[in-house]
Amino acid sequence: MTDAHGTGPRHSPLHAEHRALGARFALFGGWEMPLAYPAGTLFEHRACRTGAAVFDVSHLGTVRVEGPDAHDRIQLALSNDLDRIGPGRAQYTQLLDDADGSVVDDIIVWWVDGTTFDVMPNASNTAAVVEALGGRDVTDERAVIAVQGPSARKLLAEIAPDAAAVPRFGVASFMFQGHAATVAGTGYTGEDGVECAVPLAVAVTFWRSLIGAGMTPAGLGARDTLRLEAGLPLHGHELGPGITPLQAGLGWSVGWSVPRFRGRAALERERERGVARRLVGITTDGRQPPRSGSAVLRGGVGIGEVTSGNFSPVLGHGIALALVAEDSSPLTPGTPVELELRGRRLPGQVTALPFVRGGGRP
Repeated sequence: MTDAHGTGPRHSPLHAEHRALGARFALFGGWEMPLAYPAGTLFEHRACRTGAAVFDVSHLGTVRVEGPDAHDRIQLALSNDLDRIGPGRAQYTQLLDDADGSVVDDIIVWWVDGTTFDVMPNASNTAAVVEALGGRDVTDERAVIAVQGPSARKLLAEIAPDAAAVPRFGVASFMFQGHAATVAGTGYTGEDGVECAVPLAVAVTFWRSLIGAGMTPAGLGARDTLRLEAGLPLHGHELGPGITPLQAGLGWSVGWSVPRFRGRAALERERERGVARRLVGITTDGRQPPRSGSAVLRGGVGIGEVTSGNFSPVLGHGIALALVAEDSSPLTPGTPVELELRGRRLPGQVTALPFVRGGGRP
């Protein structure tokens, strides 16, 4: 899925659809994907919070791991305990660096059937996941379409009722126009919804049907502001080199009952000595958005750095995620802080996560 000369960014199977809708594009992990449509990110964001939005997330990878040893290969490589779930379920997990326990990638595993798993990494990390797990990269064989929002399932039921019925973190097969597809009750917006992996033969028809049912096409700009309001980490910001799941507040996704997995020994050492920093939420007054890389100060002393920041369309002011030092005086909700932005200081306070709950509730 490159340009005509075999070079340049990769393109989704729905690329022509996005162009026809007037999308603005940006690069995500080597893919040219829609950032926003003419109505704009704020409109798309609010549509997801109040109704239903549809996102093309085909840039996410899919690594199919199959066979009688598939379970054990995943269990040895990824951080979560696969035995917490079973066939027909999905699980959030990470691929860790074995030396320091930092997050190489965060991943959703779809346990399709007893011996078949679709492992869903971030776009730029698919090759690393194949190297760690084996399996087959099937990214180019499907489109992945996320249907999100309080009305998402109702509208999806008009097109694919079996897909609309999958429970949260469930995984199921469904048929669309005679073609088998897979659906999971997952998403990255803080809203209810599902993600559908549909074969190329019907990808365009499925996309058009969702829009025809009344869903708002939304770009990855809105997906980012939605995930930030929901307090969800983004690889390359809240996760990545030097950042472990314990620092990112994701200790719940570590399968301590599993005797051996990649990065376990490093995480055990960190757990014993205590994390040196942790992820917190920060809200600011006014519409000026905090920015990634801004210093976080407490009492005029630098204590950390913003990892993601933006204007919250629901709250009407700035919000940020930040990694801050964990010391003898922990940052509890309400603690005043300042963010250093281009030579000026923006007042803020530590805030419990998520900033916004499903349905646009603070």
